[in-house]
Amino acid sequence: MADTVIAGQTPRRGVWGWMLFDWAAQPFFTVVTTFIFGPYFVSRMATDPAMGQAAWGYGIAAAGLVIAILSPVLGSIADQTGPRKPWIAFFATIKIISLCLLWYAAPGSPLVPIVLLFSLASVAAEFSIVFNDSMMPRLVAKEDIGKISNIAWGLGYLGGMIVLIFVVGFLAASPETGKTIIGVEPLFGLNSATGEDARATGPISALWYFIFILPMFFFTPDSGKGMAIGPAVREGLGELKSTLGDVRKRSGIFRFLVARMIYQDGVNALLGLGGAFAAAMFGWSITEIGIYGIILNVVAIFGCLVASRLDTSFGSKTVVLIALVLLTLATIGIVSTGPGYTIFGLWQMPGVDTGGLFGTPAEKAYVAFGMLVGIAFGPVQASSRSYMARSVSADEAGRYFGIYALSGRATSFLAPFLVATVTAASGSPRLGMAMIVLFLLGGLLVLLPTPYPADETK
Repeated sequence: MADTVIAGQTPRRGVWGWMLFDWAAQPFFTVVTTFIFGPYFVSRMATDPAMGQAAWGYGIAAAGLVIAILSPVLGSIADQTGPRKPWIAFFATIKIISLCLLWYAAPGSPLVPIVLLFSLASVAAEFSIVFNDSMMPRLVAKEDIGKISNIAWGLGYLGGMIVLIFVVGFLAASPETGKTIIGVEPLFGLNSATGEDARATGPISALWYFIFILPMFFFTPDSGKGMAIGPAVREGLGELKSTLGDVRKRSGIFRFLVARMIYQDGVNALLGLGGAFAAAMFGWSITEIGIYGIILNVVAIFGCLVASRLDTSFGSKTVVLIALVLLTLATIGIVSTGPGYTIFGLWQMPGVDTGGLFGTPAEKAYVAFGMLVGIAFGPVQASSRSYMARSVSADEAGRYFGIYALSGRATSFLAPFLVATVTAASGSPRLGMAMIVLFLLGGLLVLLPTPYPADETK
């Protein structure tokens, strides 16, 4: 097969260049989407946290809808044009510009333009991932795919954590002292009162992304049919129609994609809204939400390293199932915790703040449940990627990873939309977040009888 010929011929620096893409891309998801800018948007830009969570949720949903519609089309076109790097460069440009413009998200600014910029950056980020992921089957042998996928994801969390530590340690000042957590004045004279510490995460993530995707462009091999763009669009659209028909005949792949469609909705909503939910409930500052994010990323790196071994020994499906169970338990724990209690009030806790970070027992309980999320949310995505890569050949990877992205986004607007709508209707962010459990459990149940690898025709 073509992929076995290519596999093993990629120089080590080419594989590392590919893995560094995750290192480059992750700070956007870590400091913009989840831990710094998102919570700032919900708790400080918006006049009401419930309205802010709803607006942020609708922004994630809108991006998911665009990604769902266009990802499989772009994947099929990429199989015809061949090289993935020009596509990655195009969407990287859009992402970088959008992130830089988030600097203008001052408190009291209109929410809609900022949500649109965030959604545009999210769309560009996900489209780049489609093309980067589709390169994987050509780089290494199938037995090594799970390992490099999880290691790359772990590198991503390490990169995200480094940027998060930089923001918390050198940019985010305490409102009481005007100093950062390490006792220094914020760099560049940033004013936390006007949210400049949070707003700076957009340009910082853009710069990080620009620098660290360069090794992939310089060292990772990129090949394909090389068809001109016009004929490629026509051929790609025709191939997409054929591929969608083939998927229905390849029942294992079809079932896996349906399962991922359901559980990835829950994962996306949890990652996009979890940090903002905590910030609004406990009134956490950027420093506290940043430390929380650092803890989760440290745990996530460990989780990905362990998962890389488990994936090789027991297979991607086992890793995904374990991760989904942990994420379900963690989400139930998170929504059951509030000021002074956890486990839906069955465990009452003193409400007195003892001082320092996470000063109440309930906050510490929330962090403990968050650590379960940290352990699981890297492996569930990295091993899903390797599950797919092991189930298709290199020559069909572009269009199938486009459909894979579709499965992760086809209804990805639904979970954040449901969270946002229930939150807006009930006025309870907690009740809105509880909707995520339905998606995690639903995906788990569909995945259980799915074969591994998913392609039963081989």
